[in-house]
Amino acid sequence: MTHEHHNQTHTEHGETRPSSTGHHDHHSHHAHMVADFRKRFWISLILTLPVVVLAPMIQSWLGVEERLRFPGDSYVQFAFASVVYFYGGWPFLKGLFTELRQRMPGMMTLIALAISVAYFYSSAVVFGLEGEVFFWELATLIDIMLVGHWIEMRSVMGASAALEKLVKLMPSDAHLVEEDGNTREVKVTDLEHGDRVLIKPGEKIPTDGVIIDGRSTINEAMLTGESQPVEKSEGDQVIGGAINGESAFTIEVQRTGGETYLAQVIEMVRQAQESKSRTQDLANRAALWLTIIAISVGTITLVTWLLIGKPFDFSLERAVTVMIIACPHALGLAVPLVVAVSTSISASNGLLIRDRTAFERGKDIDAIVFDKTGTLTEGRFGVTDVIALGPRSEDELLRLAASLESQSEHPIAEGVVRGAEERGVAFTAPRDFRAIPGRGAEAIVDGTPVMIVSPGYLREHNLDVNDERVTTVAAQGKTVVYVIVDGHVEGAIALADIIRPESREALTRLKAMGIQVMMLTGDAEAVAKWVSEELGLDDYFAEVLPDQKAAKIKEVQSRGLVVAMTGDGVNDAPALTQADVGIAVGAGTDVAIESADIILVRSDPRDVTAVVELSRATYRKMVQNLWWATGYNAFAIPAAAGVLYPLGIVLSPAMGAVLMSLSTVIVSINARFLRVARNDAGYTSQKATTRTAPSRTT
Repeated sequence: MTHEHHNQTHTEHGETRPSSTGHHDHHSHHAHMVADFRKRFWISLILTLPVVVLAPMIQSWLGVEERLRFPGDSYVQFAFASVVYFYGGWPFLKGLFTELRQRMPGMMTLIALAISVAYFYSSAVVFGLEGEVFFWELATLIDIMLVGHWIEMRSVMGASAALEKLVKLMPSDAHLVEEDGNTREVKVTDLEHGDRVLIKPGEKIPTDGVIIDGRSTINEAMLTGESQPVEKSEGDQVIGGAINGESAFTIEVQRTGGETYLAQVIEMVRQAQESKSRTQDLANRAALWLTIIAISVGTITLVTWLLIGKPFDFSLERAVTVMIIACPHALGLAVPLVVAVSTSISASNGLLIRDRTAFERGKDIDAIVFDKTGTLTEGRFGVTDVIALGPRSEDELLRLAASLESQSEHPIAEGVVRGAEERGVAFTAPRDFRAIPGRGAEAIVDGTPVMIVSPGYLREHNLDVNDERVTTVAAQGKTVVYVIVDGHVEGAIALADIIRPESREALTRLKAMGIQVMMLTGDAEAVAKWVSEELGLDDYFAEVLPDQKAAKIKEVQSRGLVVAMTGDGVNDAPALTQADVGIAVGAGTDVAIESADIILVRSDPRDVTAVVELSRATYRKMVQNLWWATGYNAFAIPAAAGVLYPLGIVLSPAMGAVLMSLSTVIVSINARFLRVARNDAGYTSQKATTRTAPSRTT
């Protein structure tokens, strides 16, 4: 989570930012800084008390001047103020030299100049110069600046809370299953590829692997955003950090250390939070100009009041207040806090941002092009139509077909069986099952001969089917098989790549946002046309080979549209790269997809909508913070310079520090409200379907 302000804060303590350390070290460093500001604040606050009590102005206000004055009291006040200046003000003084060395004067420069001018002028007065001392204003100013930084750093750490929770997910120990079947406790760091590990009920899974024995339900909510526990059995992959449900099972280790899904997510989120965004660059330039303006206005303020005839101490106090109140803390924090919060939100909901600039472009998307198979569809055959051509009902035909196909492992057979199960149609096992090579299968179901055959079989045996319903589904590109019962063609079953139920909701929401939705597929024209009509797409491209997909994206861009491409990240890689925003969907545990800007863990098209909504909400928060941070200064700087003096309103340096800190707190709170906004916008965890292997199409 490195940015302009954090770089400054790191260098306040004389340390260089770790460029490639893990998030744990990074977070520990922030925790150390929070503790350091807290300690400096409390010590400085205690030392401020005698400075305030010995201040002539305070004594005069309280009417106790004669009772509290004693010989040498100004030297005692000087001594306490010196400790506050050098100890409490040290982070700001250090930051001054760092900013000047980098030729990027900013908030540390302003704070350091303000407290240094006040300190050295007051010290000169103590040792003989005519004028007033500012020690109590100096000390209270440093206290307020320290508490402001303390609150700010706590906010920054809070914004990374989701990431810190991810780090804590991984257990430290595992139950290694040995050759003889016994288990022994080992450190997770000692696990190797191929090791077998036992996971007991209620335990966290120690690393990525595949189940080789047993079945259970697993809670992956913190990792993928999937709200419902997922049932897993032999052959299914599991993610390290997920929580096992009610049954024990054994896994074979597939990934360890930095290879694991969780480790990749943590690294990806850290990089996203550290990456500079275009809005951040704007904020940094604004902060630089604000610093220049503050120093210039401060100097003009000093000279102007002196020319008017005001005392030097009064004029200096106005100049110091200008520099304090103009500190671009709020401006420096306006964008990074929003970035940190939005990145944490996205990570905890299975939306992994690899490129922040591309994520920001998400707010400008005009069109989203979806890959069909496995994205808008489930990538598996399913029954779409059952057409009765004889006396038997649709359910009866499906029962007979499912009974026969239950003995086959062909994708069409699996689709028929699944179709019966989904419709609640019960079926029994057949007898004398026999495959008809290239044409179908036959068997005896409940004493009746049943065949499931292709259109080619009908042609070979001169069996004619003249039915408009069959012609219609065939024209839609669906796969049609026929049910022959006791030698008669009794019905037809149409199968197709099943459209995800979530696709309709996702596309409806995108259209409501003014975004055009399109589809890109290698499937036949008829299939693409059917899917397009079912989903109400604005446009589609059919029979597109993988190497032609990028050209199609370029074609859409040539219409003057900002285009996002959504695909599975394998044969869609060129198109993902060509698009303004590349979104890989259904990555599962494979998060290392180099061609995508944003990676969605689940195969849920609604997550694409969530990306756009979150991008827009994030941008709104950034703009709100930038307007506040700059607009606040437009009012505050003139007030600090003394334009309200004719009305009897004069701001002290300490009051300037209060207003400056208040501005920072407001920006921090507003950034945190992004969490509230995401619930209103609807990017809560959605129940998603599990990604299956793509079917015959791409």
